[in-house]
Amino acid sequence: MTLVSELVLTRNSLLQMVRGHDDSEFTVPLQRLSHITSDLQEGVMKTRMQPIGNAWAKLPRIVRDLALETSKKIELKMLGAETELDRQVLELIKDPLTHMVRNSADHGLESPEDRANAGKPEIGTISLNAFHEGGHIIIEIADNGQGLNLDKIAIKALDSGIVTESELDDMSDQQVAQFIFRAGLSTAEKVTSVSGRGVGMDVVRTNIEKIGGTIELKTVAGKGSTFTIKIPLTLAIVSALIVECSGERFAIPQISVLELVRASVHSENAVEMINESPVLRLRNRLLPLVALHDLLNLGDKKEELDEELFIIVTQVGTYTFGIIVDRVFDTEEIVVKPVAPILRDISFYSGNTILGDGSVIMILDPNGISAATGQGGSVGDSKAAE
Repeated sequence: MTLVSELVLTRNSLLQMVRGHDDSEFTVPLQRLSHITSDLQEGVMKTRMQPIGNAWAKLPRIVRDLALETSKKIELKMLGAETELDRQVLELIKDPLTHMVRNSADHGLESPEDRANAGKPEIGTISLNAFHEGGHIIIEIADNGQGLNLDKIAIKALDSGIVTESELDDMSDQQVAQFIFRAGLSTAEKVTSVSGRGVGMDVVRTNIEKIGGTIELKTVAGKGSTFTIKIPLTLAIVSALIVECSGERFAIPQISVLELVRASVHSENAVEMINESPVLRLRNRLLPLVALHDLLNLGDKKEELDEELFIIVTQVGTYTFGIIVDRVFDTEEIVVKPVAPILRDISFYSGNTILGDGSVIMILDPNGISAATGQGGSVGDSKAAE
């Protein structure tokens, strides 16, 4: 895979050299080389693909042991075990998946007596489902248990100082449920081999976001909970949108980009200020915006919002926000290189890459930008649109 990555970099460099010279004698041979490189890349990628069932192999035994330990009756259903993804990604999600299944068995499912009293079958069910969607793999972990105790989560969040009472009053049930991903917050009554230490779900989310994925939670009291994980099929070579801000170029993974919008005060898509924060009125909905030059302290800021702006509409999980940039170039297949150790604590970047002209640029991480700027759909949700 390393050699294929280097070949892709060389291909991009050669294509950059003939760009704008359609009459060059090298154009046709380079196009042929580009097609061959893409075919070779696809072939190598196929050899790296493994069924996700390999990561699920130990789960039946783990669930069986947990059922004995907790005196519960548990059935594990696995669908889509043949769904394939890159073996590097497979190795990275094994532990998070195992933890989530253990959590469902310990926290989610009730005892046979409680289930009988609630009019449910004594046997609780944990379901795993995997399928492809575009350039992602979607993994759903669901249980038909009691759902999350949102009142207990809210009390724990208040006691931990994570949220204030006034903020809590404005939150929906699903927003309260997201607190389980915060470090140190546990609703377990006692510490067991599975839970109660206040670590786990925050680590799960962190590990999934490190590989460019997202995790979403839906819970219904008395019905159960469903976790939906969305991760890229591969980490080595990805399609990215190249943008520029204050003279610096950046790459944004194409899988996170929903659309591009050109906005100005004279256009239908106008940028407005609400609570001193820029928002875009897009199709009768308010979209929160993040100015990249402010976020990264790049300087050379556009003085007025009525100038023409390019906005990258980005989705992280169920949340959507826009990133303001100065220019938008083309999409390009890039080879993802890890960030230097000195930059690993900066959540805005997921890696770096080398462009066809030899320039080294940073790859922006929409997950990190969303977390750092507090973009959780608070402006862009249905309330704002009303």
